[in-house]
Amino acid sequence: MSLYEHTAELFGKPVKEWKPGMPLDDPSGTAYRLRIDYDEAESGVTWDARFGEFLSLPASSSVTSIVVGAWGDTGPLSNSSAVVNSLSQMSGKLLSLRALFIGDIIGEEYEISWIEQSDMAPIFVAYPELEHFRVRGANGLRFGPLNHNRLRSLIVESGGLDVSVVRDITSSSLPELEHLELWLGDDGYGANAEVVDLAPILSGKHFPKLRYLGLRDSVLSDAIAAAAAHSPLLERLRVLDLSLGTLSDDGVAALLASPGIKNLEFLDLHHHYCSPEMISKLMALGIKVDTSDEQEPDEDDGESTRYVAVAE
Repeated sequence: MSLYEHTAELFGKPVKEWKPGMPLDDPSGTAYRLRIDYDEAESGVTWDARFGEFLSLPASSSVTSIVVGAWGDTGPLSNSSAVVNSLSQMSGKLLSLRALFIGDIIGEEYEISWIEQSDMAPIFVAYPELEHFRVRGANGLRFGPLNHNRLRSLIVESGGLDVSVVRDITSSSLPELEHLELWLGDDGYGANAEVVDLAPILSGKHFPKLRYLGLRDSVLSDAIAAAAAHSPLLERLRVLDLSLGTLSDDGVAALLASPGIKNLEFLDLHHHYCSPEMISKLMALGIKVDTSDEQEPDEDDGESTRYVAVAE
């Protein structure tokens, strides 16, 4: 994961940037990225024009995966409603679409906390066969309670996720969901969900096919670890991902005390604030554990501060 390089792969398919005049030579095996760079935006190129040119190609009806990068504006990025509207209205021309990423925008374009998103619900109505969805940026983001029978993976990347988005997701009916990844972020950038808001997920009653749970980039990592340690989900999860956050020895102690943690195939804790002693205990669990990218808290006037990996 890097916020400073455009994604090279989307759900197992290589990403290729599409520009006007290029053929769609592998519509089923390639994820095509559509974006408007700085110079194009300065010259007046619009998202609707770029998307229209893409759809004018006969092979676009066979495209299975689309990545949406910066959609215009050279100043503060306008919200993604125009992107969502055009994708929704033109769904009849994208009958093969199965994977979509809205917001492949890197740091030198806009910081993650600056990205203005919008209500994604129309996408899920327009594409009942969609299997994979990823979005970056949380300002203005909403889903509404979703009812979608095919979605297998849902990834929300943010530097600070509003509780309304968490509640939209926990109120949704997604019976095929296998991979759920939420970057909860820092309260200085809008994160305001509490562990109790994650209870519907951790209860194990929601999302019956869930195998990967990522509650990442959170200032609540220790409390989340303690809640996850007692979760019935551990009976069927294959991957628990608490990376990019502020996990300390307290959270690790809760995980180590959980009999269910050994049911996992992979425990991802990279970017953490844990001691070598606790890391050694994790490595003795007999499962794959990532404890790379060890951090040191900032000390100032006797106060210790830990930071998530991604905020601004």
